[in-house]
Formats: sequence, structure tokens, C-alpha cells
Amino acid sequence: MTCASVDMDIHRTDEQSHRSGRREPLRVQYYKASEMVPDDKGLLHDLLQKQPAVLGSLQIASGLLSVGVGIIFSLAQEMNESLFTLFRVSHLTGILFIIAGGLSNLLFKYPRLLPVSHVANCGCIVVAAVAACLIIVDLSNWNPAYEQYLRVELLELCVLGLELILSTILCFWFSREKSSKSL
Repeated sequence: MTCASVDMDIHRTDEQSHRSGRREPLRVQYYKASEMVPDDKGLLHDLLQKQPAVLGSLQIASGLLSVGVGIIFSLAQEMNESLFTLFRVSHLTGILFIIAGGLSNLLFKYPRLLPVSHVANCGCIVVAAVAACLIIVDLSNWNPAYEQYLRVELLELCVLGLELILSTILCFWFSREKSSKSL
């Protein structure tokens, strides 16, 4: 351990202590700032105030749900029974959303990932739109024999809608941040 020997007494000059022959009581002096100095805003300060990491975490959670549904479908259905299973829609969208959510979470620590995260979220929007079209085609061919599978596909369509909304919001935020930094 270190120890410092610092004199903490208040020392006065001779003329201050001997004014008019009597000793004045000590005045306590406080520091008062005369001007407020604003904090330096870091990179992506305005964007990070909107908490993109929360939306990124939601993307990761919905991506994990999509991958789980895809695994269940790949084990329970034949490959050619639906477009959903044939094109591995759930696996592809789930993995892409896990990656995009992870990139959105890393923006706080690594602000240089903003363009990469923006491109990943734009790609997720495109893939989710195509996947939603494939699921809608499957649902249009509703067969009562596959009713349980189609209900799960409907659930996956709702999850894709959530993922689409999350990626759209993040893309909007990222594009506004990129355009404000370029001005």
C-alpha cells in the first residue's frame, strides 16, 4: 500500500492573519463553476440514445425462434411437402437475423460497424420479404391434413413480420445517422 504525507492545514499569509490584531474565523470557500462545459459526444451518440442494442437483442431472439422452428420442420416434414421446408426459409432467415442482431449489439463498442450493420439489416429485409411470399404461397394451398404444420408456418409468418419491422426501424435509424455524419 502507498501512503502520502500531505499537509492538509490551511495556511495563511502573515498579513491575512494579523489584520487588526485579531484572528478572523475561517471562511469556507466553495468552487462554483462559472460556465457549464458540455460533454463531448462520442461517435454515434444520437443513435445509441435510441438503444439499437435492444432491437438487436429482439432480432437475435426471433432469429433463434426461427431456427428452432426450422429444425422442427426439417425433422417432421418431407422435403417436398412445402416451399417453407424445401427452401429452408426458417433456417436462412433465422441465421441472418441472429447475425444482424449481433452486429446491432456491437455498435456501442465498435461504431465502425455501422455500415456493415446497415447492409446486414437491409439484406434481412429483402430475405424476410421473399420468405414471407413463400410462406403465403404455402398457406394459400391450405390442406386440412397438414393443418398443424400450416399453423406453425403462420406463426413463422408472424415472427417474420416482427423481424421485418425491427430491421426496417434499424435501417431507418442507420441511414439517418449515416446521412447526418456525411453532412
